[in-house]
Amino acid sequence: MTTTATTLRSLITLWPDLHAALGDRPIHGAFGLGLRGYLAAIDHHDPAEAAALRSEERDPAQLGARPVPLNLELYDTMRAIEAALAHCAEVTAAAVQIDPIPLPGPDWPAADRARRTAASRADLADRRRWRFQRPGTPPATYTALWLLARVERRPGPFRALTDVQEQYIRTVAREALRRAEAALDTDGDRRTELGPGHTCACGGTIEVYGGGGATPCARCTGCGALWTETGVIAA
Repeated sequence: MTTTATTLRSLITLWPDLHAALGDRPIHGAFGLGLRGYLAAIDHHDPAEAAALRSEERDPAQLGARPVPLNLELYDTMRAIEAALAHCAEVTAAAVQIDPIPLPGPDWPAADRARRTAASRADLADRRRWRFQRPGTPPATYTALWLLARVERRPGPFRALTDVQEQYIRTVAREALRRAEAALDTDGDRRTELGPGHTCACGGTIEVYGGGGATPCARCTGCGALWTETGVIAA
């Protein structure tokens, strides 16, 4: 059975293909950049720019050079996926994210107050925290990686997920991946590769994707390893 972590990794891997099909600048190497890299990815998509592209796309009378037309249907699909993942992260964070260390009161001794204040501010600024009420919707890669870290029980100011909470993430992630694959026309081209004689090193079944302009890739349904024509891209 495909795990929640595998589903989220597959979505992260497909996201640059969605950007390429959109006519937008893809985020190369979004998976595996680490905390600093995927936090920086939050600035990638500019809603104002997207709105301007929409305006230009809908004005056939415009003269002069024009940017590559934006695939509006795909853009709406990507925004819907981003919104669904962000809502899932908001709900999950509200349930599992531990409140920051409170600031000390005025009756604390000066030395203890300084140490407690420093610890409180560091805890509040911890980049692993989900930020509520942020402006705009975070990119799907950022949110999917945050959810992946929760599913894999990575360290941080969080309580462990319950079975119900993980099931909720699994449901949202599967629907997001289904929509991404449908948008790239890869879901209908999935097939089991060569039968039981050609399985992954872990023993899992390998699924192959292609078509619709997406980069051909293979995925192990067991361990989540991903391959392209250039070799292993995630294991």
